[in-house]
Amino acid sequence: MDILETDAFDRRQRRNVSCALFFSLLPFFVASALYFYLWTPESPSSITIAGVKSAPTLLLAVTVLIWNGGRSVLGVGGGLILSAVGDICLVWSELFVHGMGAFAVAHLLYSITFLSSRYTSYSSSSWTRLLYLILVMIGAGFYVYLYPFLQQDPHADLLTPGVAVYILLITIMGSSAIRSGQFLTLLGSLVFMISDLSLALQVFKVMKVDNGNSIVMVTYYLAQLLIAVGDLRAVESKDEFAKWKRS
Repeated sequence: MDILETDAFDRRQRRNVSCALFFSLLPFFVASALYFYLWTPESPSSITIAGVKSAPTLLLAVTVLIWNGGRSVLGVGGGLILSAVGDICLVWSELFVHGMGAFAVAHLLYSITFLSSRYTSYSSSSWTRLLYLILVMIGAGFYVYLYPFLQQDPHADLLTPGVAVYILLITIMGSSAIRSGQFLTLLGSLVFMISDLSLALQVFKVMKVDNGNSIVMVTYYLAQLLIAVGDLRAVESKDEFAKWKRS
């Protein structure tokens, strides 16, 4: 097989993989649409709402685990499962801290994965260092802005340090995504931060946001989708690189 035939074969393979991935993600899109169809601001907290809300993230976790295998349990797959646990907890306001804890561990798993050898390490430059600095400044600045509102919460003793740790972990996750060398991973991490900032503004009564839940959930589902696909692409890129080294 000459070079042209090999190149054509690789292009067909990539198209086939892209089509298979699209069909694998169809359940996620259907479940997401179902959530927005069923949810209303008046929806009471219930097992049904919790199941519908967490279903898209769980389906993404299943897709990642099928494509990447059991190793993803301690990576993006595990992070998605923990995120689904967080989705369920946040349906009930009294479980907010538990949900925040589940998401915090999910961010930790994402960060470890983005820094692992499965991702192509992106060499540091003045631009990346500037982006690191911007993320840190946004995280620190947002916590300072949020602090007075946290102090007004009945559970301020727990939430004030808890939110600080959470913001630190999501900032580390965003910074790790920069180093991953995957555009989708970086974009997903940044969108995740936007989603969480929007949620915090509403939960801690900083301001009233029109269609607030829709903004949070659209950005949240989009972020998880980008992170999941970025993880699949990272593994695919590594496999292609290994194939090239063997040739």
